[in-house]
Amino acid sequence: MNRHVTSWLEIPAASFGLFMVLTLTIWIAFYDCILVPILAKYTHKPRGFQPKTRMGIGLVISIIGMVVSAIVETIRRDLAGLNTTVDMSAMWLVPQYALLGLAEAFNSIGQMEFYYSELPKSMPSIAIAMFMVSNAISGVVGSLLINVVDAVTRKGGSISWLSSDINEGHLDYYYWLLCFLNLVNFLYYLICCRVHRSSSSSETRLSHEHREE
Repeated sequence: MNRHVTSWLEIPAASFGLFMVLTLTIWIAFYDCILVPILAKYTHKPRGFQPKTRMGIGLVISIIGMVVSAIVETIRRDLAGLNTTVDMSAMWLVPQYALLGLAEAFNSIGQMEFYYSELPKSMPSIAIAMFMVSNAISGVVGSLLINVVDAVTRKGGSISWLSSDINEGHLDYYYWLLCFLNLVNFLYYLICCRVHRSSSSSETRLSHEHREE
């Protein structure tokens, strides 16, 4: 893809992840400084949205990000054919990186706040440890998924979806698979939210029962 922003400025391929980091950083500042005071007036929550709501929003945005990734890759592949390069601006990749950064901002921070709200105040290090463990597990599962998809799609002499030659492979199919898995994960998350009872809700119920006694 054409990575030139101007005639003299070309963005390195490995630097596109920077757009995800920039989106995450900008959104955190915007949310804390501007959006939280506004949302607090309507939700009556000091942090705007509840942690579970923020995590859910992050999961939905990640689904949208995978849909955008699949569509852009389909367009790129159709334009490329068997050519090694395609006259398509690499800036088309920025929206999907921005969406993934936004999803990370919602989900990760919401997840941290959720751990802090559920665990006793004397266990902040456990909350951080749980967050880091969840990230490590996701990395392992992601690597396993790549190996499984590569092995399954290359059976019978077929070209793997994740072929090193992306014009011969089908990276768009892989993105659609991730979109489906993210959707399943979101539905599972809704079930977990349905059956979950927060510690604050439990404490409120117990104190209410105590007063009635």
